[in-house]
Amino acid sequence: MTARGLRRWAIHSFAAFGVAALLLQSYQAIWDRPLWPGHAGQVAAAVAIASVLYGLVRTRPAKAVVRDLRRPGCRIEVVPGDLFEQDESHLVIGFTDTFDTDVTDDRVVQAGSVQGQFLRRVYDGDQRRLDAELEKLLAAEPVVAELTRATKPYGKLRRHLIGTVLVLGDPRRHFFAVAYSRMGPNLVAQSSADQLWQSLSRLWAAVHEHGQRRPVAMPVVGATLARVDALDREALLRLILLSFVAASRDQLVTTRLRVVLRPDEFAEVNRAELQAFLDSI
Repeated sequence: MTARGLRRWAIHSFAAFGVAALLLQSYQAIWDRPLWPGHAGQVAAAVAIASVLYGLVRTRPAKAVVRDLRRPGCRIEVVPGDLFEQDESHLVIGFTDTFDTDVTDDRVVQAGSVQGQFLRRVYDGDQRRLDAELEKLLAAEPVVAELTRATKPYGKLRRHLIGTVLVLGDPRRHFFAVAYSRMGPNLVAQSSADQLWQSLSRLWAAVHEHGQRRPVAMPVVGATLARVDALDREALLRLILLSFVAASRDQLVTTRLRVVLRPDEFAEVNRAELQAFLDSI
């Protein structure tokens, strides 16, 4: 338990003990006799134990981290689950600046990653169809560099701007493909806090323009393969939430942002600290 958690546990426990002691003293004052004569020690011990247990219950990890913003009216949620089962939401899918899609032998894109699951679960593994849709949208985006097979032996060769957002799907369910990392010649994706913030800012602008204020679900981008080495998962999560709140101060981006983590990842998140962070902003 963190220092904040210990403080919350102590506050709730002492508050419960104080209320119980006040009620017992009030009973004794009114009726001029203790509630259980001859058992003062046992009563005090029972009240203390009950107070400690009450404090633990009040500080147990929440099943979800939620914050409602009043201006503009929207909800932020951090929940465990499967990103691709958020059927009522637009989805955010992270890409590299080359928009690679090849999952063969996990060489360029790992099949188990969010991007790999996107290909399998949304496009039924049809890489050609996904590539065709991406290339059609990328035709309107600037190319910042042309790689060669000598420098990048596998995958696509055209680099695009970090922060490029392509809107796939239809208005009923969009897939916001955002390039937030740079694919290196060694096929290792890398990003930074600055690049991630820039990409998120462009993402929120695209969601505002195309999302029709419908709910949006996303993973913690930058936490695994396309990594931001300077930040751990919780720091990345806070960066995402802070970026969204900052964008929402200017305009309503969406009525609900849901950040979806795998259950094992969610179990490792300090939810009390994250809730306190959300409440503070």
